[in-house]
Amino acid sequence: MNKISANTTRKWLAVYTRPRWEKKVNRLLAEKGFESYCPLNKVRRKWSDRIKLVEEPLFKSYVFVKVTEGERAEVRLTSGAVNFVYWNGKPAVIREKEINAIKRFLNEHENVEARPVDMKVNQRVRISQGLLMDQEGKILELRSKIAKVAIDSLGYILVAHIDRTKLTSALPK
Repeated sequence: MNKISANTTRKWLAVYTRPRWEKKVNRLLAEKGFESYCPLNKVRRKWSDRIKLVEEPLFKSYVFVKVTEGERAEVRLTSGAVNFVYWNGKPAVIREKEINAIKRFLNEHENVEARPVDMKVNQRVRISQGLLMDQEGKILELRSKIAKVAIDSLGYILVAHIDRTKLTSALPK
């Protein structure tokens, strides 16, 4: 990929916001012309005299925005935006299909709960990127950013050190 197309490719990034500013930052980004998304969870709240369906941000202090590398500074200057969420020293990129999956899930369900995924030794995982994509294996060892995974589908055990961001949980066989 040449330098010009890399700077003009829009990617979904996560923006960390001030507490309870998610909806406002989403609106301000949209007013600036950016494609942004604040996943809203429909939750029933009970007051003394009524029950009301309210929309709360699913991810506290996070908004997603689709921008080019050159547009990132303008996003940072948005009131209420603190910074981008970083992973391995770079802004965390969220795949389009993940954004679409969140949208579909929230359209179909109320009272959704977002929980971080903890990886554990002996857990079955699926590799989501790279040469071993879609292979399954078992975590043998975990380090801060790397998981040592045994890939056993070939009748052999191949051990690979894989970036944890490239692993997703797999159903046990």
